[in-house]
Amino acid sequence: MSGTKRAIGWGLAAGVAGTAAMTLSQRLEQSFTHREGSTVPAQVGAKVMGSAPATEEGARQMGWAVHWSHGVTMGLVRGLLGLTPMSAGAASAVHFGALWGGDALLYRALGIDEMPWKWEKEGLVTDLGHKLVLSAVTSAVFVSRY
Repeated sequence: MSGTKRAIGWGLAAGVAGTAAMTLSQRLEQSFTHREGSTVPAQVGAKVMGSAPATEEGARQMGWAVHWSHGVTMGLVRGLLGLTPMSAGAASAVHFGALWGGDALLYRALGIDEMPWKWEKEGLVTDLGHKLVLSAVTSAVFVSRY
C-alpha cells in the first residue's frame, strides 16, 4: 500500500476515534454542567444544504451526521499532514489550529456565530476543550499507527 493511501486510511480511522472521544467528552461535560447539546452542527448542515430539517428529530439527525462527518474528515486532514516533512508534534498543532480556527471561521461565514473573541468565556473554553480532545486523540491514534 502506498504511503498516501496508508496515511488517508489511518487518518480516517483516527478521525473516527477522535470523534468518538470528543462525543464522550461532550457527554461527560454535559452530565456535570447540564448544558444542552449544541445545535451548531445542525445549523451548519442546514446552511450548507440550503434548508433546515422540518422536525426536531430531523435536526438532531442532521447534527449527528455533520458532527461525525466533520470529525472523520478532520482525521483525513491529520493523515495528509502526516505526509508532510513536519514533525508529529508540529503536524498535530497545525491540525488543531486548522480544526478550531476553521470551525470558528465557518460559523462566522455562515452567520451562525460571532468571531471567537466575542463568545462568552464559558462557551469558548468548552469549545476549545472539546476540539482539543478531538485533535489530540485523532493525532495520537494516527501517530501510533502510521
